[in-house]
Amino acid sequence: MKLSQSSLSLLEDSIKKAVSKYACNSVQTFVTDIHLQPTPNSGEFSLFDDEDKALADIITIKEWAEYERNDFYANTERILTTLLSNMKQAGCFDKLNILKPYSFVLVDEKKETIAELLLIDDDTLLLNKELLKGLDEELDAFLKELLDK
Repeated sequence: MKLSQSSLSLLEDSIKKAVSKYACNSVQTFVTDIHLQPTPNSGEFSLFDDEDKALADIITIKEWAEYERNDFYANTERILTTLLSNMKQAGCFDKLNILKPYSFVLVDEKKETIAELLLIDDDTLLLNKELLKGLDEELDAFLKELLDK
């Protein structure tokens, strides 16, 4: 599944609107995760907090409404993870009044967690395949060097 630039912009604007509710304009610090809920068939996309409070208006993504394959959530996970990572790199989440660590979480129609899309934390690093690539060889070389001494 590939989204048009207008659909990606619509998603980004919706996420920005949702997180703007947590801008650093108040003293209160919030404890929450941000749940992203794409709906297959209807194409609706909504964002809400841990207490199921809507954070932005529901939008409709045309490509999601028209998508008929069984891998809907796998594709939306990939798209949203990339979008959120780009937004993080652009500094969109730097000045939020949310207690760290917090996550952007993909949920299904029953609001059950499918995947953690992005973890925001200053001290935690999520391991992924690219980061772990070659780790076995490096550890073996380190252990061999250590035992040879």
